[in-house]
Amino acid sequence: MRLQPLSAPALHLIFSASSAVAIWVPPVTASAQAQWAEADTRRIVDNVSELRLAPDLSHLRPGERAAAAKLLEAGLIFQELYEDQNHPDALWARANVAPGSDAAILHRLYQGPIGTNGSNQRVPFLPVRPPSPGGNVYPLDLTMGELDGYLSVHPDERADLLGERTVVRRATAENLRADLATLEGQPGLKLLNPQLEPRLETLRADPSRASFYAVPYAVAYAGRLERVHGLLVEAADAVRLEDPDLSAYLRLRATDMLTSNYEAGDAAWVAGQFVNLNAQIGSYETYDDALYGVKAFYSLSLLARDRARSDELAAALTDIQEIENSLPYERTRSVRSQIPVGVYNVVADFGQSRGTNTATILPNDADHARKYGRTILLRYNIMTEPRLFEGARGRFCAAVAEPHCAELSVQGNFERTLWHEIGHYLGVDRTVDGRMLDDALGAASDLYEEMKADLVSLFSAQRLHDAGHYSDAELRAFYAGGILRVLQLGPPRRDQPYQTMQLMQWNWFIRGGVLTLENGRLRIHQDRYPAAVESLLREVLAIQSAADVQAAGRFIEEWTTWDPAVHGAVATAMRGASSAGRVWLVRYGALDE
Repeated sequence: MRLQPLSAPALHLIFSASSAVAIWVPPVTASAQAQWAEADTRRIVDNVSELRLAPDLSHLRPGERAAAAKLLEAGLIFQELYEDQNHPDALWARANVAPGSDAAILHRLYQGPIGTNGSNQRVPFLPVRPPSPGGNVYPLDLTMGELDGYLSVHPDERADLLGERTVVRRATAENLRADLATLEGQPGLKLLNPQLEPRLETLRADPSRASFYAVPYAVAYAGRLERVHGLLVEAADAVRLEDPDLSAYLRLRATDMLTSNYEAGDAAWVAGQFVNLNAQIGSYETYDDALYGVKAFYSLSLLARDRARSDELAAALTDIQEIENSLPYERTRSVRSQIPVGVYNVVADFGQSRGTNTATILPNDADHARKYGRTILLRYNIMTEPRLFEGARGRFCAAVAEPHCAELSVQGNFERTLWHEIGHYLGVDRTVDGRMLDDALGAASDLYEEMKADLVSLFSAQRLHDAGHYSDAELRAFYAGGILRVLQLGPPRRDQPYQTMQLMQWNWFIRGGVLTLENGRLRIHQDRYPAAVESLLREVLAIQSAADVQAAGRFIEEWTTWDPAVHGAVATAMRGASSAGRVWLVRYGALDE
């Protein structure tokens, strides 16, 4: 791999409240560097295809244009924050890759200095420290056993240490001094987080009281979030007359940045009736926390609303209470009959949302969802991108028997994705003893929540067909998308929740006779699909409801086997498709890319 020469000693910037501090990054060992080979670089870089998103924004009014520019600027800060959350040397890495080099391409694709090699291992492709399961939001040397032991003695600190938007620190004099200096330099933060300074002063006076403490993101990333706050306020001012609801949301979200409490912004976001623009702003998804699965990582998506398609979709949605009532679990609940759903074209994505993500449903917080609902954002220019679909179709046709190839369709995938997002809104939202799922299932919570949403989607398809909403051909297209969803090119790592739950479904469908291998290809038995989906959905809902971490782990182990004669044969066929090795690098016209 051709890398830009690195200066030594290497410096990277850590931002405090008022200044940037240069810290030496020690070189990694030769063995760590050797895990990434030139073959890994070629496998990725030589197969990159660029996808440029540049939706028509000519309909935006002057204030909306000004607000969009401010939001894009905030997104660039979030991109830096996201990389910093994932790896302690990320800022050093982004400053030391030569523009246009292989390293720069890899850094853009992986959003940091850690890539996935040919053995599906996460390893550095730049001379930085190896990845840590907790990224850079926990102490780098922390293990679950160490923190679990501490929490068993200090259970009252669990909410803070495992909070969604807190950074965990070791209670060293250096760390305490730095965080107290941030509060002293930011009187507004001290006012908005009144309990933090007394807590830190107590620890500094008597370090034996605790081994760990937590600071909210607002303090941990104070300098950058202060700038984001200002940009959001400026964006709110720009659309105050043109889109009062968007203005109110942006102003409240600006304050959320300084409190790390998103309730006010979430309420305005879900309930707002926006005109032409929408934006997902903040830290929501926890997929990047491979240690506990509870820390949310930053993202920002600027979206242009497709008003005609949004209105058409909202009018067509059936009452979802009927689907909730039919789910195979005992504690069905009342849900909103209409939920905010919109069709959008992506203007630009930053941080955790960057890539070819097709849809989002937020907020994840169960209490916020209960009180205010959730909003579904369907990303139309990604969902219907012809090159993305043809690539998926190539892999699907290589995996399944020839008669099934024609069943896959863009519209079927659109419907499956829509109902996957609605699926997040249905089913178990709390455990039988009242706990929130994220806390109860820990690192396995994302896996089970995503699998539940997949299965609710497939479960709903049959009922929508029976009610006359889908034709036989449309149901087959829906089901074809569900099969494509679960097929894997290789055995996943346990810290890959999406791929792991997809393999579990694949195995369940094989065991249930939905899929049989014939002459190296999969035949889909449509008549067995509904029973297999319902039985697995029942298991998943029961696991979420009981929140037995050990039982959840055993179920994962049982259903993640990889048989080279079955899975391997299908994976080999898919890898033979012309699109199998393609890697998509998304660029954005709004950023002049």
